[in-house]
Amino acid sequence: MEPLTDNISSHRYFILKAFDELRALRPVLFIPFFILFVVSLFSNSLLLYLIISHKSLHSPMCILIACMAGIDLSLPLVFAPDMLLRLLLDWTGISLSACLLQMYLLHLLGTCQSTLLLWMALDRYFAICTPLHYHEHMSVLRFSKFVIPLLIRNVVMISAVVSLAGSRSFCLGNVISHCICEHMALVELACGSTSINSLVGLITIFFITVLDFLIITISYIIIFRSVLRSGTSGAKALHTCVTHLIVMSVSLTFVLTAFLSYRIRNSLPATSRAVVSIIYLFLPSCLNPIIYGIRTTEIRHHILKTLTSCRRGQT
Repeated sequence: MEPLTDNISSHRYFILKAFDELRALRPVLFIPFFILFVVSLFSNSLLLYLIISHKSLHSPMCILIACMAGIDLSLPLVFAPDMLLRLLLDWTGISLSACLLQMYLLHLLGTCQSTLLLWMALDRYFAICTPLHYHEHMSVLRFSKFVIPLLIRNVVMISAVVSLAGSRSFCLGNVISHCICEHMALVELACGSTSINSLVGLITIFFITVLDFLIITISYIIIFRSVLRSGTSGAKALHTCVTHLIVMSVSLTFVLTAFLSYRIRNSLPATSRAVVSIIYLFLPSCLNPIIYGIRTTEIRHHILKTLTSCRRGQT
């Protein structure tokens, strides 16, 4: 029993080994991930700057888009600098407290992405189905009734998941087969049964991601029915929903891909699982501002105007 106690007490420091099979190529992986990081920072910063600096973009939908850009800007900052330095300098170690902090921020921001898509769906529902009362529903006081309970739900459930993970003793090794601290990647190193951790994780996925998706689906079914009944004018209004459907589809696709790739981890190399997770975290942050910039007419106009002004200034 004594050696086991020593092992349990000593595993407060972990080694991230996602790309151990590609040790010689680890610095090469730095290049594409660094490019994704720069694209994410630039595009989301530009989107935030345009919406904040132009009063014509201070509509409820544009404010929600700015919130999405803020989340998409924050998410890579949580894991990318640390991951890039590990690839470039071959660092592998991380403390338990740092691992839990990264896990908490990653999962909390991820749930906020899901919930923000729900808020956007509600915005489109009010704009298309109840246009005469749109500004009344989207007032700060009324809309906070939708926002605050969902934010409290996200914070409470993610705090429970991370707290349960942090309360475990880790005696099955200290090597995490990943480049970031994901929940189950850490928990699988814990002593004894981890069924409670898995159960709480699944409940969290259901009451956040799945529930948000169901409400979004119901909202768009009602919107589509309203559009079909209203004819041509409704069809024009439906165009504004296409952007959110594209973003939602992209986000859900990568969420499911990352989730399933971890569940079938025995059939996939650790490197493949890590790449899928990194793409899942990076790509929405890179694609969302591009999609919104192209599909949203007002934002596209200001982007072109800003880029044109920059070119004239350089000339």
